[in-house]
Amino acid sequence: MQKLDLVIKNGTVATSADIISCDIGITGGRVIALGENLEGESEIDASGKIVMPGGIDSHLHLDQPTGDGSVMADDFYTGTVSAACGGTTTVIPFACQQKGDTIRAAVTDYHARAEGKAVIDYAFHLIVTDTTEQVLGHELPALIKDGYTSFKIYMTYDALKLNDHQILDILSVARRDGAMAMIHAENSDCIAWLTEKLEQAGDTAPHFHAASRPPVVEREATHRAISLAELVDVPVLIVHVSGPEAIEQIRWAQNKGFSVYAETCPQYLFLTAEDMERDGFEGAKCICSPPPRDKSSQEDVWRGLENGTFQVFSSDHAPFRYEDDKGKKMLGEDTHFKYIPNGVPGVETRLPLLFSEGVGKGRIDLCRFVELTSANPARIYGLYPRKGTIAVGSDADIAIWDPDKEVEITNEILHHNVDYTPYEGIRVRGWPETVLSRGEVIVKGGEFHGKAGRGNFLKCESPLPAKPKYRVARRT
Repeated sequence: MQKLDLVIKNGTVATSADIISCDIGITGGRVIALGENLEGESEIDASGKIVMPGGIDSHLHLDQPTGDGSVMADDFYTGTVSAACGGTTTVIPFACQQKGDTIRAAVTDYHARAEGKAVIDYAFHLIVTDTTEQVLGHELPALIKDGYTSFKIYMTYDALKLNDHQILDILSVARRDGAMAMIHAENSDCIAWLTEKLEQAGDTAPHFHAASRPPVVEREATHRAISLAELVDVPVLIVHVSGPEAIEQIRWAQNKGFSVYAETCPQYLFLTAEDMERDGFEGAKCICSPPPRDKSSQEDVWRGLENGTFQVFSSDHAPFRYEDDKGKKMLGEDTHFKYIPNGVPGVETRLPLLFSEGVGKGRIDLCRFVELTSANPARIYGLYPRKGTIAVGSDADIAIWDPDKEVEITNEILHHNVDYTPYEGIRVRGWPETVLSRGEVIVKGGEFHGKAGRGNFLKCESPLPAKPKYRVARRT
C-alpha cells in the first residue's frame, strides 16, 4: 500500500451525506484514500473527535472599500486567520464595483489586497453597482467565464442599489452565462421614508436603526426579488434573511418550484433588536442590515434551518472597530444611526455558535451542519467537490472538532482585528481543535500555525444550482 503523507485516524468522519468511522489518507494536499488501517509519514489521532470538511464562509467582507470614510478592521491576513481558527478553510468575500468605474478594476484591486496575505483559499463574489452597456455586454460575461461566477445585487444603499430595470438586466446576464445572483432584499424607498420620519421626531439613537428597517421592508423586497427572478427564469439566492416575513415569501416560492435559495446568519439566531438598546452608544455594536428582530423571529429562523428553507449559513462578517475614528464611532457617540458603519463581526464564531446551539441541542443533525456551512456553499458557488466534502480527490480542507470542549466566547480569545464581539459571554460546547488547509495543519490546539500568503485564489465553475428551469412567467 502506498505510504501517505498524512493520515487522520480514529475519528468520526461527517459529510453532508454520511457519518462514518474511517481513516483519511492525504497526499499532495488532497484526500486520496478513505479506509481502515491506513499508514502515513505522519498521523493525527482523532479519537473522540469529529472530523468534518472545513467550513466555507460564502458571505463576508474583508478590506472592502466603503466610500464613507470608514475602514474595515480586517484585511485578508487577520480575517483569514480568524476564519481558520473558527474552523473555516475557504472564504468568498466581495470585489465591489464603484459607481463610474469598471468591475475589472474592482477585481484587480481586490486581488492586490489579498495577495501575500490570505492564509486559506479564497474566491471572489462580484458586486455590480453600475449596469452600463460595457459592463453587461462585455465585462460581466468575461469575468464569469474567468471564474467569478457569482455576484451580489443590492436593493438598498444609495451607493450600491439598483432599480428593478437594472436588476432584470443583470439577472438576464446571470441566466445566459450561468452565474448565481445574490440579492440583498430591502426596500430602499421605504427605509428612506421611515428614516425621515424618525429624524423629524428626533429619534436617531442607535436602536432606531431597527425601526427604520421593519420586517415589512424586507418582506416586500424579498417578494419583488423573487418576482423579478421568476420573470427572467433564473435562480437567485436571498442573503442574510432575518425573520418569518421574508421566510414566508421564500418558502412560498420554493413550494411553487422556483429556484430560490436562502441564507441566514448568526446575528438572527443570537441577537435581537433589544441588543441595539444597550446603554449609551453600545447598541451601535449590533447595527447590521437587516437588523436582528425578536425572540420569536429567532425561532422562525431556526425552523428554516431545520426544514430546509435555508441552504447556507454564513457570517456576513463586517469588521468595524468600536473605539475607532474609522469605525463605529467615526462621527462620535451623538451621531445619527444612519451614519454608523453597518455590520457585525463573526467569521470566527459562526461555526461554534451553530454547532453548539444547533447540533448540540438537537435542532439540526451533524450532516445538516456540514451541508449548511460547507457543502451547500461549495455547490451553490461552483467549488464542489474540490471543496465542501471529504472525498477521494477533494482538497484536504479538514476541521477536527472536540465536541465536548466548552468555551466562553470573549473578544480576548478571538483572532480578528475588531475590538469587540457581539457574542461576548455566550458559552458554547464544541470547538475546532485542529484545522488543515490542503493537508497542512494551520491550526493546532486552537492556535494558528500557518503563514501569510499560503492561501490560493479559486476560480469557480458555473454552479449547477444556477441553471434555469427554462420557463418564463405567463405574460398577457
